[in-house]
Amino acid sequence: MNLEDCTDSEGISRVMRIALWCMQNQPFLRPSIVEVVKVLEGTLSVDRPPFPFTLRQDQMDEAALKSIQPPEPEFEAASHGEKFDWYSQWYPVMPVCDLDKRVPHAKKMMGLDVVVWWDRNESAWKVFDDTCPHRLAPLSEGRIDRWGRLQCVYHGWCFNGSGDCKFIPQAPPDGPPVHTFKKACVAVYPSTVHHDIVWFWPNTDPQYKDIIMKKKPPSIPELDDPSFTKLMGNRDIPYGYDVLVENLMDPAHVPYAHYGIMRTRKPQVKVDREGGRPIDLSVKKLDRDGFTGKMDWGSSKFIAPCIFYAYTEPVADQGNGTVSSPHTKKQLSTHRRMALIFICIPVSPGNSRLIWVFPRNFGVWIDKIVPRWVFHVGQNLILDSDLYLLHVEERKIMDVGPANWQKACFVPTKSDALVVGFRRWLNKYAGGQVDWRGKYSGALPPTPPREQLMDRYWSHVVNCRSCNSAHKGLSALEVILQVISLVSIGIVAAAKESVISAAAITTLVTMAVVCFAASRWLSYFIYKTFHYHDYNHALR
Repeated sequence: MNLEDCTDSEGISRVMRIALWCMQNQPFLRPSIVEVVKVLEGTLSVDRPPFPFTLRQDQMDEAALKSIQPPEPEFEAASHGEKFDWYSQWYPVMPVCDLDKRVPHAKKMMGLDVVVWWDRNESAWKVFDDTCPHRLAPLSEGRIDRWGRLQCVYHGWCFNGSGDCKFIPQAPPDGPPVHTFKKACVAVYPSTVHHDIVWFWPNTDPQYKDIIMKKKPPSIPELDDPSFTKLMGNRDIPYGYDVLVENLMDPAHVPYAHYGIMRTRKPQVKVDREGGRPIDLSVKKLDRDGFTGKMDWGSSKFIAPCIFYAYTEPVADQGNGTVSSPHTKKQLSTHRRMALIFICIPVSPGNSRLIWVFPRNFGVWIDKIVPRWVFHVGQNLILDSDLYLLHVEERKIMDVGPANWQKACFVPTKSDALVVGFRRWLNKYAGGQVDWRGKYSGALPPTPPREQLMDRYWSHVVNCRSCNSAHKGLSALEVILQVISLVSIGIVAAAKESVISAAAITTLVTMAVVCFAASRWLSYFIYKTFHYHDYNHALR
């Protein structure tokens, strides 16, 4: 039935025209029963031009929002068996490549202070509660003694890889063996190395001692495949876990927040300088363990609670999800493939940690030639370019309340599908936010000065062995250049004309100027690369 078949002779036909036009053109604007009754009673006017009817702007906005919101209520409660338990999961601590076996390392995850250290007696990384049972001093400030035990440097108590106290210097040798008492032991978290990352289970209850036999950390095929390169990086982030995850799920912000840094796909019709375009994203399956997503260049997975994994599809299958022919198998192994793997770790309210790895099976030789810290220069610049705005955004979300995110944020396009999917998962299965078990009041830490907020040294360099070594080496080179410059000038000033020729003097002065200029440039490079690099969006 067409609109032309309807007449304007009766009030009921006007209502029919509204309904028909909605079904044909704007399904999300279908009038409610109450609105139909109001039209019939004459209490709701229907203006004809330029459309068969119009609604107030707030009604249209509300109707449009309903059309893009997920079918479930915003805070639909999961059944007891579906609830996500934050403390029954494996959490990554640090990449092995960034851990020094000679010293203990202090880390914080899920609000827990832990110490990570290498037990050479068991040839394994251990994760302990970062607290000495004696006077609660941090064990991470201690050392690993000559017997391979973790020693607290406050009073010298020593612990083995099982957390047992093996030595108390203050206890007399002929007295009671107080070091064997249960209260002298350190709480030990289950830990394992998976994908070259140390993982831990955030529960020291003895019943979880062998949890690795029942549940393993999530596996990613590309990180198991030796044909893929997999250089890792890590950085502490001054905004929370939820903001970090949803930002990494949002490709639409890349041409704007990272303008001039990252190359993006060119749109067919360019309507602005940055070249933004519609992005067709969708969530295919959502449950307690996360969800899968589809994008125009591949697929993605959110593996709760930490991993967001986007990857290119290798080859088309045979229609039944299997690779059957030898030719197809060969294609699968030789096809150029890459993935983006982001591991997001809740640290505390307003703080998170990111471990990233971008495996690929082509250009592998590049990673063997180029030092790892060179890749981190660009990756840190990307993180810095939207760091401040996300830090501020988190505070605005806290002002309205995380549970009201979908009411406060207007997400009308498909490019936000993965972000909306994450918020749905967080609200439905995981309580709407990280479960800190009452450790924090819920308030965010105060915002420090911009240079401190975006500091790279303490958030990345000290935790990255490659960048730390490069920083020390380049700083030493800067000093050497300054010394050469001073020595050259000193020689020229002290030497007599009869002793040194004019050509030699010219050479020394030139060397002094070049070395001084090189040292100043190097100082600037070190500061911007390893300490602070601001990003002014208005001047790009």
